[in-house]
Amino acid sequence: MAHHDLLIIGAGSGNSVIGPEHDGWDIAIAEPWLFGGTCMNRGCIPSKMLVHAADLAMSARLAPALGVHTTFDGVDWPSIRDRIFGRIDPIADAGLAYRHSLDNVTVYESEAHFTGNRTFDIGGQSVTADQVVLAAGARSVVPELHGLVDTPFHTSDTIMRVDTLPEHLVVLGGGFIALEMAHVFHGLGSRVTILHRGDLLLRRADEDIRRRITDIYADRLDLRLGTEVERAQHDGRFRLDLSDGSQLEADTLLVATGRRPNSDRLHVDAGGVEVGRGGYVTTDEFLRTSADGVWALGDITNPAQLKHTANAEARVVAHNLTAPGDLRPIDRSLTPAAVFCHPQIGSVGSTEAELLAEGRPFLRSVRDYSDTAYGWAMEDTTGFVKLLADPDTRLLIGAHLIGPQAATLVQQLIQGMAHGLTVDQMARGQLYIHPAMPELLEQALLEL
Repeated sequence: MAHHDLLIIGAGSGNSVIGPEHDGWDIAIAEPWLFGGTCMNRGCIPSKMLVHAADLAMSARLAPALGVHTTFDGVDWPSIRDRIFGRIDPIADAGLAYRHSLDNVTVYESEAHFTGNRTFDIGGQSVTADQVVLAAGARSVVPELHGLVDTPFHTSDTIMRVDTLPEHLVVLGGGFIALEMAHVFHGLGSRVTILHRGDLLLRRADEDIRRRITDIYADRLDLRLGTEVERAQHDGRFRLDLSDGSQLEADTLLVATGRRPNSDRLHVDAGGVEVGRGGYVTTDEFLRTSADGVWALGDITNPAQLKHTANAEARVVAHNLTAPGDLRPIDRSLTPAAVFCHPQIGSVGSTEAELLAEGRPFLRSVRDYSDTAYGWAMEDTTGFVKLLADPDTRLLIGAHLIGPQAATLVQQLIQGMAHGLTVDQMARGQLYIHPAMPELLEQALLEL
C-alpha cells in the first residue's frame, strides 16, 4: 500500500496547491485526464480563444453600418481549431511531464475513489494519505431524453474540437455555456438554434440583464423559448421532436444543460465526506470537509464553478495545509462573473430580485452605453449598467453590465466594493478619462 503526506485528486486548480513550502512533503496527484483541468483544456481558455475569433467575425459583419467597407467571407475552421489546441495541448503535456520530474511528487494517471478514511483505490492500487485535497471538478449534465444516448451529441467537452464547422447547430440550454457557444458558432458562420425550456436566458443573472440578452439573441438567431426536446434521433442528421409538436433537423447537437460536481465518482460517502444540495462537497470556512484531514476546493465544492474562485480556494488550502495554527478562511462575499457572449455580460453582488426577496432597501441606477461619449461613438443601442446601493451605508451591493467591454468594466466596481468604498467615493474620488467607457460607471454612480 502506497502512502503519502498529501494526495491531491484533480490537476486543475488542485495542481496549484503545491508550492515551495511543500518541498519536504511526499505528494501525490491523481488525474485520469489532462493536467490543467476543465479551464485549460475544455473550458475558459479555448472557449475565449474561439470567442475572440467570433468577435472579429462579428466586427466584420457589423462595421458597414458605420461606413467601414468590410465583409465576412467565412472562416477556416480547422485552422482556428488547430491554432487553439496546438497552443493548449502542449501546456497540459508539459504540466504532466513537470510533475513526473519532481522527486517528491508521484503522479497517478488514473481515477481515484474513496474506500475508507483517507484511503483510496487509484487504478486498482490502494493508496493512503495524511492529508487529502479534493479538487476533482465537475462534468456536463446530460438530460434523460428519449433516444439521446444513441446519438453522437456533443457537450462542452467536445464541441470545440469538432472536425468541421456545423452547418446547423442546435444548442439545448440557456446558460452561459449555451450563450457563449451559440455566439462562437453563429459568429463564425453556422446557423444556430437555441432550445430553452425557460422564458428568459441566464437563470442566475439580474432580470433586466436576462431580458436584454434574451431580446438580443432572439433578434440574432433562432431562439425558441418554453421549448423542450421530447425525443432525439440520428440517421446522419439529428431529428428532434419538440414539445410544441414540431420537428427540428440539424447536423450538430450541443447539450449545454448544466454541470454537476464529481463527488459521486469519488465515492465520498465511503470516506466520510458529506455533500449538500446538488452533490457539492460541504466545507467550513477554512475549506475543511466533514472528514478529518480532507479538504475540498473548486467546482466539486463551489456551485459558482468559476476558475477565479477555484484559484482563490487553492491559495487558502495551500496555506492551511502548512499552517494548522493559523488557518485562513475563504472570502466569497464578492464573487464576480462574466459571460463572454455577444454582447458581454459582467456581474458582481446581489441582483435586484434577491434584494426584493430579502426585503432589503436599495437605491437603483441604470445608465445606457449610449449616454456616454464612447458608447455614442460606437452607436451602441443595447448596452447598459445597473447599480444597486445600500441607502444607509452608501455601499455598492450589486453591479450588472451588458455591452462591449462589460467583463472588464465591472472590475473597477469590484475593486471599489472590495475596499469598502462608498458610491460617492467611487464617483468623485478619482478622475475618469474622457471619452472612455468607464464614464458609464461614473454617470451611474453619480446618479446614486
